[in-house]
Amino acid sequence: MLSIKKISWLFVFVMLLASTPVLAQQQPTMNLDSVLQRISNNNPMLQMYESRSKAMDAYAEGAKSWMAPMVGGGVFMAPYPGAEVMEDRDKGSLMVSAEQDIPNPIKLRAKEKYMKSKAGIEQAARDVTYNELRAQAKTAYYNWVVLEKQMDVLQENERIMEYMLKLARIRYPYSQGKLGGVYKAEARLHEVQNMQVMTASQIEQQNVQLNILMNLPKDQKYKIDTTVFVPEPALLAVDTTYLTGARSDVRQLDRTIESMQLNVQMEKLERLPDFKLRFDHMYPRDAMMPQQFTAMGMISIPIAPWSSKMYKANTKAMNLEIQSMQREREAILNEAQGMARNMALELNTMRQQAENYEKRIIPAFKKNYDVTMLAYEQNNEELPLVIDAWESLNMAQMEYLKILQSLFQMAVNYEKEIER
Repeated sequence: MLSIKKISWLFVFVMLLASTPVLAQQQPTMNLDSVLQRISNNNPMLQMYESRSKAMDAYAEGAKSWMAPMVGGGVFMAPYPGAEVMEDRDKGSLMVSAEQDIPNPIKLRAKEKYMKSKAGIEQAARDVTYNELRAQAKTAYYNWVVLEKQMDVLQENERIMEYMLKLARIRYPYSQGKLGGVYKAEARLHEVQNMQVMTASQIEQQNVQLNILMNLPKDQKYKIDTTVFVPEPALLAVDTTYLTGARSDVRQLDRTIESMQLNVQMEKLERLPDFKLRFDHMYPRDAMMPQQFTAMGMISIPIAPWSSKMYKANTKAMNLEIQSMQREREAILNEAQGMARNMALELNTMRQQAENYEKRIIPAFKKNYDVTMLAYEQNNEELPLVIDAWESLNMAQMEYLKILQSLFQMAVNYEKEIER
């Protein structure tokens, strides 16, 4: 009994070891939302903008700093070497000096606001880049979905052609079929298998593309959720108010304009004065002379004609740049509205074509193939006609998948244009 139990446990252990590789080979399924979330969190290009934004915030922290104080030492009213000194008081003094620039606090606050505004520009630039990466990810993901559907069709075609070839080889010795039909079916079978190899390679390419975008190892494998629905009909009219809030490039322009306006305000504040304090202390070399000091407060005069030209010219140039960016913003919104309408028209047309193939054209070719195949099985039809019926069905299925892929691509472009 003991040996039987040992053998039983050994058998269970061996079965567990045998099943372990199978469990390990099971690949996780990754839906589109998970892909986009990983891109948002892990893509190095997006992380670059995060670092830039933090850098701008760090710069803003030091915007209100003062210049370092200046200290020095030397001699004051000392005679040149070799000069005749009549009295000890003419020997001069040793001097210690300290100086501090005091910037205008209004200017410092304006500079801090300007530096903080640059962080907003970097965040908007990140959104622009993410919109591009999101479109690339959706394109690769939808291509993978269509390729999986194409692989299913090819596998079904392989089963059909193997069945045809089997019937043709059985009937040929009894003079119920022609040898040319056998070779034709065999050639079609190899074509289907060849297309399977090409489709598998294309699926591998989409996998690698998504891994690049998600910053994953290039050879990492997983499955995708192929239950993707056909895009809904698109709206022909898109309000510019919606585009203003949705498009990241418009938001980036808005942030840039706001930053430029803050820079204009900061430049205008150059007309305000800055301050400086200076203190000098003298130690006379004659013990009979008293110690002396000098305390000075200074103020700049930036409104002087020879100094005001610079900030006035800079202010004028910045205002012209702001006007240029505002015109660019209007052009982007106008073009986006027109592009969105054209894409919506094309998307709705493709959607109708795909629906016609799915509900009308493919079912009709399928019925034609079924009828022809049934006649062939009853020895009332020739194999070439069956192959022709199958080829018509196959061409319709492939054309449907081609339209479906174009439909998904158009939907991606439309969503990218309106950033939905």
